[in-house]
Amino acid sequence: MREPAFWYRPASWKSHLLRPLAALYGAVAAHRLKRRGLQAGIPVLCVGNYHGGGAGKTPAVLALAKLARELGETPVVLSRGYRGRLRGPVRVDASRHGAADVGDEPLMLSQSVPVVVSRDRADGVALAKSLAATVILMDDGFQNPAVVKDASLIVIDSVRGIGNAKVMPAGPLRAPLSGQIERTDALIVIGDGSAADAVAGTVAGQGKPVLRARFQPDEASLAALRGKRALAFAGIGDPSRFFATLRGNGIDVATIRSFPDHHPLTADEAASLVAEAEGGGLTLVTTEKDLARLRTADGLPDWARDIVPFKVTLAFDDAAALQKFVSAQLFKARERRRVG
Repeated sequence: MREPAFWYRPASWKSHLLRPLAALYGAVAAHRLKRRGLQAGIPVLCVGNYHGGGAGKTPAVLALAKLARELGETPVVLSRGYRGRLRGPVRVDASRHGAADVGDEPLMLSQSVPVVVSRDRADGVALAKSLAATVILMDDGFQNPAVVKDASLIVIDSVRGIGNAKVMPAGPLRAPLSGQIERTDALIVIGDGSAADAVAGTVAGQGKPVLRARFQPDEASLAALRGKRALAFAGIGDPSRFFATLRGNGIDVATIRSFPDHHPLTADEAASLVAEAEGGGLTLVTTEKDLARLRTADGLPDWARDIVPFKVTLAFDDAAALQKFVSAQLFKARERRRVG
């Protein structure tokens, strides 16, 4: 689905009209946050959002997986497998799974780190541990109490922030903000905007780290697009951020096409993109997540093989601070289990 535009406006009659529903949703969500879940027996680090839609969770999970390995850990990602048909628990295998089976984000992540998909996250913990995981990286699930988190790192976009700061359906928040901040252990602010400054100030005021980061394009992706005019398309939470990132890195984006988050392209939509690119002498470019959604167990369809995936990593302004935080959280988690 596409996010309602009024979620990111300061005042709207639609938001006001939905306040009673938002109050009910918020009360249920706040109560749910207080429930106790399964103790995994190994450290669990959760990467989440305060709100619906995208903010950069997947690159953040990949950055944490890389860091965990540098610390000598064996990370396994645990995901719900949003929009995938398999309930799990199942280990994602790109040679036999497509995005329709396990979801686009788990399929993309599985190229770099072992990923377990399970609708019931508690069931997924056992499979992750059977894969010799020493730490579980929970992709999303901050508002889900099924598994106890040892630390929750919340990702927020510096340009969009939390929109109108209202709870769904009046705004983008998944639960009342105060309760979510209370359970936040670190905040990752992506980009150079100021929309997240108030939230960052509140988190920092509680003595919790605020880590600044930005997307760093892969040099091979830049080289593949240099000197070419592009038709960029994306079906992610915030396509405009993707298009801005391309242009900010000197890519000549002639045309853009936006689709709802996690949208599976129809045959007609795919044919239209190809025809438009060929007619205008344009190179098709999209996100890694969108390209993963096009892939089946047999690989990419013929029409998609010339698409350039624009790969990015998340670069932290203070990588040492992130390492210090993660190391401390892993130590504390293990100490709690030893003492308990």
